[in-house]
Amino acid sequence: HVQLVESGGGPVQAGGSLRFSCATSGHLFTRACTGWFRQAPGKEREGVAAIQTGTLYAESVKGRFTISRDDVKNMVYLEMNDLKPEATAMYYCAATRDTFMCPPLRSTDRFAYWGQGTQVTVS
Repeated sequence: HVQLVESGGGPVQAGGSLRFSCATSGHLFTRACTGWFRQAPGKEREGVAAIQTGTLYAESVKGRFTISRDDVKNMVYLEMNDLKPEATAMYYCAATRDTFMCPPLRSTDRFAYWGQGTQVTVS
C-alpha cells in the first residue's frame, strides 16, 4: 500500500519561502520518480518539479524552487523561495511506478500515486 503524505503548507507573504516535505512508504522509492504538482482554483493541475536520477522543473519556478530527496528516509522536499501570489494552490506530492527517469511534468497520468495535498496561500 503506497502512501504519500505532504506537510509544510500554509499562508506566506509574497517574496517569502516555504519548504514542503513528502513522506513516502510502500514502494521502491529509489526506483520511482517523485514530483510536486499544484492546482489553483479553476485551473488544471500542473507539474512543478520532479526528481529521480535527475530533476525537472516548470519554467515558471526555475531558479526559485529546489526539489531534493533523502533516499534513507524515503522523503522528498520542495524548497520554494520568492513566492508569488500566483503560487497560491493546493500542492500535491506524487510518485510513479518503477522508472529509469521522470516522465515530462505535463504527463500527470504517469504518476500513479498521489498524496492528499497541502494548501499554500501567498498574499
